[in-house]
Amino acid sequence: MMPTNGSWRSRSLILSLLLAPVTQAITIDTNDRQSVIDAASEAAYGMMTWYAGNETGQIPGKLVDTWWEGGAMFMALIQYWHFTGDATYNDEVTVGMEFQAGDGDYMPSNYSNYIGNDDQMFWGLAAMTAAELAYPEASTGYSWLSLAQGVFNTQIARWDTTACGGGMRWQIWNWEAGYTMKNSISNGGLFQLAARLARYTYNDTYAEWAEKIWNWTIASPLIDTATWEVGDSVSMGDNCTTVDSTRWSYNYGTYLSGAAYMYNYTNGSSEWLTAVNGLLTATWDTFASDTYGNILTEFECETTEICNRNEILFKGLTAGWMALTALIVPSTYSTIVPKLKTSSDAAAASCTGNNNNTCGVKWYTKSWDGEIGLEEQMSALNIFWSNLIMTSNASAYAPVTSRTGGNSTSDPNAGSSDSTDKTSTLKAITTADKAGAGILTALFAVAIIGVVYWTVAGSE
Repeated sequence: MMPTNGSWRSRSLILSLLLAPVTQAITIDTNDRQSVIDAASEAAYGMMTWYAGNETGQIPGKLVDTWWEGGAMFMALIQYWHFTGDATYNDEVTVGMEFQAGDGDYMPSNYSNYIGNDDQMFWGLAAMTAAELAYPEASTGYSWLSLAQGVFNTQIARWDTTACGGGMRWQIWNWEAGYTMKNSISNGGLFQLAARLARYTYNDTYAEWAEKIWNWTIASPLIDTATWEVGDSVSMGDNCTTVDSTRWSYNYGTYLSGAAYMYNYTNGSSEWLTAVNGLLTATWDTFASDTYGNILTEFECETTEICNRNEILFKGLTAGWMALTALIVPSTYSTIVPKLKTSSDAAAASCTGNNNNTCGVKWYTKSWDGEIGLEEQMSALNIFWSNLIMTSNASAYAPVTSRTGGNSTSDPNAGSSDSTDKTSTLKAITTADKAGAGILTALFAVAIIGVVYWTVAGSE
């Protein structure tokens, strides 16, 4: 996942305004299920005005200037379908997720040379979500479960022991900035995926990997189990001894979700309950404190109005993971539900822009902040559907397993035949490599000058 700038947002503003319907602002009564469904529907519609992958000549599953967000978008739409029953966008979801599947592991050849471990992981989590929520299988192509397994298999092959005693690098390729970093979202994402695969398949191998990733993480500075603070990243340069303590909600959320699935898989292990409770409390205290009215806030960037596209999505993703945590760790339900409700009310109050339900970034202001984009709509959608767990039969919406209603076909070897990922054969770039590249560049420049000279001379 690479940083993005705001140019796409400004270029797309006019298009969004033209496409958006003229309606009243989003209103929500979180005690009325239909009201929440209506709010989620409005946010989903606003989000999909930014998607062109279902149009002639466009690329299914691909968003402008970003690849990973397509996985996050489809995951949100699958959850929206599950909790509302609205299948309006199911064709777009199915076609896009299959189109970007690559060789069954979300390493599509068009983008595989620059995506990071966290980028690929989000598509794997989207596929895992489809399997767990019994989303309809595609008539042709890969099963949702096998796609999640394909991502898992290709990622564990990248588990790196060259420094820090293990861990996942942020980037897959050594030419990408961040290749020598090991970060929370890459490790936490794989931890979550492994835990969810263990629960769904009842295969202990996945659980063993989840424990391995968790144990490495808490032995590193990324998670402090005394405070449950989650850092962003560590560097291989100092053997991962110093942590970047910048706090992002989705780093907390992904580890919380993985711990919740492990708690459920182990039938109530006290070890995992301790982790769930610790991370949950830290998440609320850090991102939904009294300072912000107990409303989810990505304070590292929202308070200074510098959030990039990636960061706008974080709290919505976290809200979704907390909602599912409430369903599989029942003791957390009464704590999570009221807080999701508070954030949902605030998010709806932010969706008053342009007289067409445009949502903003900052929910804690309870008014539109002038921002506009797919990410704002997606985060609002995530907090709205998260409130649909508030029902007398909440357990009926819990993620299923292969023994409790899941019917997605398993392929434990998925992704193993993909030749796209060649990380094991990559070597570090040397001084000789750089010198050789310089020589080639110089020769190429000389050739271009020569062509221009003879072209001009011949025209005189």
